[in-house]
Amino acid sequence: MKNKELKIRISERRLNKVRLYAVHADKTMTQVIEELIDSLPSIERGNSSMR
Repeated sequence: MKNKELKIRISERRLNKVRLYAVHADKTMTQVIEELIDSLPSIERGNSSMR
């Protein structure tokens, strides 16, 4: 798997919230965000009801 880079704009409050959570959980910010993404439900391709 080749890693990709993701740049996002978020508020300073949200950035600090992720940083604090990562420190508390002894994880990197990348690990925290990947776990949140992995917890999202899977959406089947071709599902026209999702717009």
